[in-house]
Amino acid sequence: MADTKAKIIYTELLKEDLVVIRLVPENGMPKYKTGQFLTIGLPVRAENKIVKRAYSIASHAENRDYFEFVIRWVRKPLPGRVTTELFYLSVGDEVLLGDPTGDDLIIEDKYRNGEPDNRRVVCVGGGTGLAPFIAFAHHFRDTNDKRQLVVLHGASYVDELSYKRLLTDFENESKERGVDKWNFLYRAAISRPKEQYNRSWNGQVGRVESFFKENAQGVSPLDELVGEKVTPENTRIYICGYQGTIDGVMEYVADRGFVNRDNPHEDGTFEVKYESYG
Repeated sequence: MADTKAKIIYTELLKEDLVVIRLVPENGMPKYKTGQFLTIGLPVRAENKIVKRAYSIASHAENRDYFEFVIRWVRKPLPGRVTTELFYLSVGDEVLLGDPTGDDLIIEDKYRNGEPDNRRVVCVGGGTGLAPFIAFAHHFRDTNDKRQLVVLHGASYVDELSYKRLLTDFENESKERGVDKWNFLYRAAISRPKEQYNRSWNGQVGRVESFFKENAQGVSPLDELVGEKVTPENTRIYICGYQGTIDGVMEYVADRGFVNRDNPHEDGTFEVKYESYG
């Protein structure tokens, strides 16, 4: 399929290198699945050509009004070409969108034999790897999915917890409605707690995979949060982030019998799905 033009309808600069952008394709929203990504293309003046880059979609498939993205402007060692251009765009400007694609983070709700899979879903987002799991949270809520959904987010600084308010509101709403109707938990980890800017932080410290690290009694912060030992029988894990985050989680959960697509069970199944960006 050819790329389609899309217009920016909303931008919100969360900090100088973190932005939320909403885009509307000119010929209507395509069908897609929650957890997919697409490419955004922009003309890069210095190169005299359209350059494309893949971004996870933070909006869910039931939202037919716009695509939402949360985008980090990485400037070291070199600034990202497309991202740099994106940060200079305003409402009304146009970009090129590719088709939604990717099935690494498609939400599973059945076992191979077709029976419903009611295991809890734990989402692990490193930095802007949170994006697909914002889509998961909206999707579970809008489709009345009764499974427990746990979103874990890791960032260096407190102002990088991009959807903290939304996810905290979702958890409060879950408590009010009753976990039998909407079962949602959110926790974040800050990896640089000693820096002055993070002095108000009193939550989990360390990288996001530290939620899976067992104490001397063999209990992890995630076990404590959900009130039971997390195992492949009761939990599926979805991860989006750098390869180090994925490897870090696997290091902690492999002893409990969790595997991913690189090393599946004999029947070809696995409980950990991941999407790596670099």
